[in-house]
Amino acid sequence: MDVYLETPRMLLRRITPEDEGLLLDLDSDPEVMRYLNGGVPSTIDDIRERVLPWALQDCGDARWGVWAALLKPANEFIGWFHFYPSAQPPHDIEVGYRLRRAHWGVGLATEGTAALIDKGFNEYGLERIVARTLENNAASRRVMEKAGMRYVSDADFTEHRFPGSATGVWYEIKRDEQARGRSIA
Repeated sequence: MDVYLETPRMLLRRITPEDEGLLLDLDSDPEVMRYLNGGVPSTIDDIRERVLPWALQDCGDARWGVWAALLKPANEFIGWFHFYPSAQPPHDIEVGYRLRRAHWGVGLATEGTAALIDKGFNEYGLERIVARTLENNAASRRVMEKAGMRYVSDADFTEHRFPGSATGVWYEIKRDEQARGRSIA
């Protein structure tokens, strides 16, 4: 297994076509999908036509992509993290995640997010890393804040992927903020 990143409790490796069933299982949970599409479970066609091509996309650089999150020591698939250039301005590197509900609330999202931030600054020399979520997704906002990110009030946007549209919010962390101790909890 080609490991991209190791944290105390997880390994991150590139998503592969063989992960189709794991992605379907993850996206079949209405609670997992709640802040993504209003709670509509994905079908196998959704996974094959939309999710897997997105996860396998070539970001033009091996540093960026979508990474399967495997819980140690059994390497159990628990979800994924992404780390790639944002499709929306300002096009900085964006961090994000999706985890199985059984693994919510135990710090894994924060652990993975903080590790990717650390990698971005200390290995890749990035100056800023961003993240986005829906305004009312309090759990994801807490993850971003625990990972040292701060809310950028002037960067709110309308999230058109969500039924009826919703307000999305941006978070960011800059290299100098991490260096001053705002990051990696």
